[in-house]
Amino acid sequence: MRAQLLSILVPPACAVCRLPLRDPGAVACIGCLRRLPWLRGHRCARCALPRHRAGCPAARAAFDRAWSPLAYEGAARDLVAALKFRAALPVAGLMAAHIAANLPLDLRAGAAAPVALVPVPAHRVRRRRRGFDPAARLAAALAGRTGLPLAPCLRRVDRGRRQVGAGRALRRSAGRFEAALVAAAPPAVLLVDDVHTTGATLDASARALKAGGAGAVAAVTYARTL
Repeated sequence: MRAQLLSILVPPACAVCRLPLRDPGAVACIGCLRRLPWLRGHRCARCALPRHRAGCPAARAAFDRAWSPLAYEGAARDLVAALKFRAALPVAGLMAAHIAANLPLDLRAGAAAPVALVPVPAHRVRRRRRGFDPAARLAAALAGRTGLPLAPCLRRVDRGRRQVGAGRALRRSAGRFEAALVAAAPPAVLLVDDVHTTGATLDASARALKAGGAGAVAAVTYARTL
């Protein structure tokens, strides 16, 4: 009853198009959900791209595999922006549902050891400014959907320069993103983030995990930049 009254006083809006929602428990409208750019068909297991221009960009990355259910465009891009820049926290649950419903069984189960979810760490200054960590929210929601344990064992130790808007070369420059362990690394890891762009943050996080004893690291993100 409280939810219905609140929906009358403050009508819920779609996180993508901002139009009013009929269902007060929904996060996005049916029309926007239908426009999500799902990635289907063959994709490179190393970098999650459907095709390469000049060799796999993740050929030398520390993570062993990468996977995303959606392309980082259209409604998927808007959902990520709603979570990261408008603090629309329920969006993390919707994103986790999309990942969990499509996550390959071999990634969920792990080949040789139980799998744990490790979020890519946000810098403490940005986390304090936002009041939350988007990757941590997504990983926690994914843990609830999959039953996989959550192991937030990384922290960011660089100066915290923003990755948004930075080009490929700048993102991959030395010291741009550095992570360190604050707890033991799980033997098998699903490294969770919202977007896989150049793979620089995923690579740096995977290197820290493997240096700490992780045997297998797969990068799982909500969306992949094509």
